[in-house]
Amino acid sequence: MKAKRWVALGIAALLFIVSISFQFAESLATTNMDNVVSGSENNAQQKVMEQGGSGKIAVIELQGTIQDTGQTSGLMSAGTYNHRQFLRTLESAGENSSIEGIILEVNTPGGGVVESDEIHDKIVDIQEETGKPVYVSMGNTAASGGYYIAAPADNIIAHPATVTGSIGVIMQSVNYSGLAEDLGIDFQTIKSGQYKDIMSGSRDMTENEEQILQRLVDDFYQDFVSVIANGRGMSEEEVREIGDGRVYSGEQAKELNLVDELGSLDDTISLMKEEEEMNNPTVVRYQSNAFSFNQFLGSSARSFILEDTDLLGIKDLLMDTNAPRAMYLYTE
Repeated sequence: MKAKRWVALGIAALLFIVSISFQFAESLATTNMDNVVSGSENNAQQKVMEQGGSGKIAVIELQGTIQDTGQTSGLMSAGTYNHRQFLRTLESAGENSSIEGIILEVNTPGGGVVESDEIHDKIVDIQEETGKPVYVSMGNTAASGGYYIAAPADNIIAHPATVTGSIGVIMQSVNYSGLAEDLGIDFQTIKSGQYKDIMSGSRDMTENEEQILQRLVDDFYQDFVSVIANGRGMSEEEVREIGDGRVYSGEQAKELNLVDELGSLDDTISLMKEEEEMNNPTVVRYQSNAFSFNQFLGSSARSFILEDTDLLGIKDLLMDTNAPRAMYLYTE
C-alpha cells in the first residue's frame, strides 16, 4: 500500500509540474513582448496599453482588501494585494519624470485604517511634490477604505453600478464563550492590566471596554470625515449626513458629489487627456517587475490546488489574534 501511495503522489506531482509548464508556455506565447517595457526606477515595469508619444499616463491597479499581511513573497501569497509593493509602485510612478499623470484603477471593499491612510498620504505627496494629476477609476467596488484613498484625487470616475460609499469604521470580534461553555472549555487568562484582554472572544465585553473602543472608532471616523471634506470641498456636516456607513451606486454617489463623472477606465483615460491637455500620451499599466512571474505561478498553484479560492483565507483566519483592529471596510 505504501508503494502505491508513493506512486500516486509521484504521478500527482508530475501532473502538477506538467500543468504549470503548459500554462507558463501558453502565457509566454500569448504575451506581446513588444508591449512590455521594463523601467529602471524602483524595479517598476510598464506594459503599453495605448501607444502614443513620449509623455505617459500610468494606470495602477488596486485590487483586493487593503491590508498589510506582512507577506512580501511566497508562491501562494503571490497574486494577492501586497501593500508595500503597491506603495513602491505608486511612488515609482510619482518619481518617474516621463509619467505625466496617474490613474488608480480601484476595485476594493477597503481595509485597514493605517494602510488606507498610507495610500492616501502617498497620493497627496505625489500631487503636492510633483504636480502630477491623480485620477481614480472605480470598478465594481470602491467602498470604505476604497473611497478613503479616492477622496484626494483630482477626478473620481465611477461606473453607474459601482458600489461605493460605506463611509465609516468597524471593529469586530467573535464571542465564542457560549460555545466554549457548551463544550466544557474553560479559559485561564493572566494579564497585567484590567483591559489587556479587551475584545477577547472568550468572554462578554464590559461596558467600560465598549466605551474605550467606541472612542477609538469615533476618532478614526473623524479622520475619515476630514479626509472627504478636504478632498471633495464639502463641510464636515455634509459628510456626516451621508457618511453613516451605507453604500451608494456610482450614480447616487455622483448626485451626492462623492464622484465627479460616470464612466469606465477608457473614459477616465480620455478625461485625463482632455482635462490635463496632454498631447497624445502613451498609456501604460504600471506595476512591479516582481509581479508577472510570481503572480503567474501563485495563481496557477492556487487554481490547481484549490477550486474555491475563499479557502485560501483559512490559514489567516486561524492564525489571527483577538487584538482589536479598526477597519475602513465594507462587509456584506
